[in-house]
Amino acid sequence: MNKVVYIDKYEMELSKSLETEEWISDLTKKEKKQYEEYARNSLTKQKRINIRMTERDLKKIQARAIEEGLPYQSLISMLIHKYNEGKVSIQERQKKSKQPIVEKAGSR
Repeated sequence: MNKVVYIDKYEMELSKSLETEEWISDLTKKEKKQYEEYARNSLTKQKRINIRMTERDLKKIQARAIEEGLPYQSLISMLIHKYNEGKVSIQERQKKSKQPIVEKAGSR
């Protein structure tokens, strides 16, 4: 069953003026950019993931997180974020050693 919505004359005029773009923003470019950033940040939602790792690696990450004074999950998330932003890169060692090297971007 559809719900009937009633709007008065003022609301109808307002609706039409919005649709015909009669409204002009009085925000400066800087203000508009800031509000766009707010909107972008509010739309960023965190997602839960599951990963498998060795118990040894988990214990080391937990120990490092304690040293840094933050939860280990936050540390893992921070590392992933820094990798995505190009602040940390992964380069493989010579083919003899298959262990990757993690270094800060621009450190060479």
